[in-house]
Amino acid sequence: MPNLRISEAAALLGVSDDTLRRWIDQGRLASVVLDNGRKGVSGIELAAFAQKMTDVAEPGATVAASARNRMKGIVTRVVKDGVMAQVDMQAGPFRVTSLMSRESADELGLEVGSVAVASIKSTHVVVEIPEA
Repeated sequence: MPNLRISEAAALLGVSDDTLRRWIDQGRLASVVLDNGRKGVSGIELAAFAQKMTDVAEPGATVAASARNRMKGIVTRVVKDGVMAQVDMQAGPFRVTSLMSRESADELGLEVGSVAVASIKSTHVVVEIPEA
């Protein structure tokens, strides 16, 4: 598993380099010494830390659901036309965008500031490796 520079790790977590260094100093995240002698972070350690960071508010109880990925968040944008609506939410560190019928958005009363739960189910997820 690769080791990452502090700046790379911070960018992946969406925080500043200083915040990541502070977390290392506080013992929240372990550091490694890179080939150039500077501090870095193990990719494995960073992945585990990122998973712990993503804990968001529980969406609450439902009667039944087939989607396993449910994130409670706040609606940040709603764009409607005659037939469709685009609803953007911020759920913890994640931005989620949903395309739905305008009728559904109206029935749910979705507007900026609404608290909602995004249920995500997909049979096709694309994972890419960025250039170094």
